[in-house]
Amino acid sequence: KFSDSTYLYQWDITAITDSTSKVKVYVKDLDHSLKNKIEIPFFNTDFEKRTISTVREFNENLNEHIGKFRVKVIGKSELTSTYCAYVSVKTTQFGKAKGMMYNYPLLNTILAKNGIELNGRPFIEITQWDKETDSIEYDFCYPIIKSDSLPAHPDLKYKQFNSRNALKAIYNGNYITSDRAWYALMHYAEKNDIEFIDLPVEVFHNNPNMGDDALKWKAEIYLPLKNMDE
Repeated sequence: KFSDSTYLYQWDITAITDSTSKVKVYVKDLDHSLKNKIEIPFFNTDFEKRTISTVREFNENLNEHIGKFRVKVIGKSELTSTYCAYVSVKTTQFGKAKGMMYNYPLLNTILAKNGIELNGRPFIEITQWDKETDSIEYDFCYPIIKSDSLPAHPDLKYKQFNSRNALKAIYNGNYITSDRAWYALMHYAEKNDIEFIDLPVEVFHNNPNMGDDALKWKAEIYLPLKNMDE
């Protein structure tokens, strides 16, 4: 929206290869549509200037964004079963990493203080995903060796995470945007007619509280399959 006009942008995106797409942008000034149709063939209008500037700015921002992460789809894989300690979090997709960072000290402190033996890398299991409201619920899990003397805490729970077949991708980048791998996996599944459950699992190789170059961070992203025989 500009000071005197509201522009409507319609994006027509056609995939050419797995990594390139052809994009057409159709733009309409909702307040001065007829005027622009008359003037554009004869004048260099503000509508043209604004449209070109906006599309260029969007393209620059998009290229900057996608340069900050990498996603590589591996294909079919399997998530192994494990017993785990976990905390449940409700947030947005963008707030996912913040919820992890907030709960890292809680899990680390309680488990370390009580001498609980870890049994793998921390992971999150998405339990609810509302794409319309951009809201998610997930369990932030630490795999542990089950014992008879697990510590009690009002925010800490325990469960058995069952094995399942899944599509796997490797993600490098800030965990704030690791959901980009969710969409890459869903696109791969749809393209290959693979039925899936849109409740991803992310296994983390790095502690985001430690900083460092985000492109060095690694996560394994899994998209569970509907049919365990897939």
